[in-house]
Amino acid sequence: MPSTRTSPRIVSLAPSATSILCSIGAKKSLVGVSKWCPAVAPVSHLPKFGDCWHINNVAAIQALKPDLVIGSVPFRAEALTKLLSHPLSFLALNPKSLADINRDILQLGALTNRTAAAHKLVRAMQGKFESISRRARNQPRLRVYSEAWPNPRISSPTWVAELITIAGGSMSVTPGARVSETEVAAADPEVILLAWAATGSKSKTNKIYSLRIWQNVSALRSRRVFVVQDDLLNTPGPPLVQGVAEIARILTLCRNGASAP
Repeated sequence: MPSTRTSPRIVSLAPSATSILCSIGAKKSLVGVSKWCPAVAPVSHLPKFGDCWHINNVAAIQALKPDLVIGSVPFRAEALTKLLSHPLSFLALNPKSLADINRDILQLGALTNRTAAAHKLVRAMQGKFESISRRARNQPRLRVYSEAWPNPRISSPTWVAELITIAGGSMSVTPGARVSETEVAAADPEVILLAWAATGSKSKTNKIYSLRIWQNVSALRSRRVFVVQDDLLNTPGPPLVQGVAEIARILTLCRNGASAP
């Protein structure tokens, strides 16, 4: 179990945990982070490691004497076995919904003695979600397909489907699942969002427009395939506030007859 000291030493192999800890004022607890964490000032100086798929240099993690290593699900069994072969405390975050993300924030707040700040963050995020939801309430709802990975084709997680609902749309396929091109075509989304994991904003719309089976899909006929920077949707924590605002912006453009750039 983590130390009871005021500032436990934490190695975060999950960008979501890093984002949460920085947002609740617990960045001093971080002694190491994943290389996938944004290279921003709060963590840019810290040692960088892999993630729960590819954990590099476990000995270097152990040398930092962390009270806790935080990772996320899914993970690669081989990588986790390598980590747990050392005397380290490990916490795996596995959120599936916005409610789960709130619980993760509160849990990390409790672990770092930042409970009040964690509750404040949850309230602030909820307030921003509710504000966007109110603005979208009387708008026509658009069918949206949001994609987290192209091969195999995987739809965005459940919390992204919730964000789409908040922004005034509806997820056209089962979220967080492997989907076939036939399923997507049958759902006929009016808007397609590409947020391919670990690609930043480099999802390739040309690969979507060239799919023969999707040529009659409404989103392609209207040229409404948009790229969303992946960490805004795939980081289950504070970045989702910016993510839902971006989804709302895109859906407003589409309702006004605009196409993707």
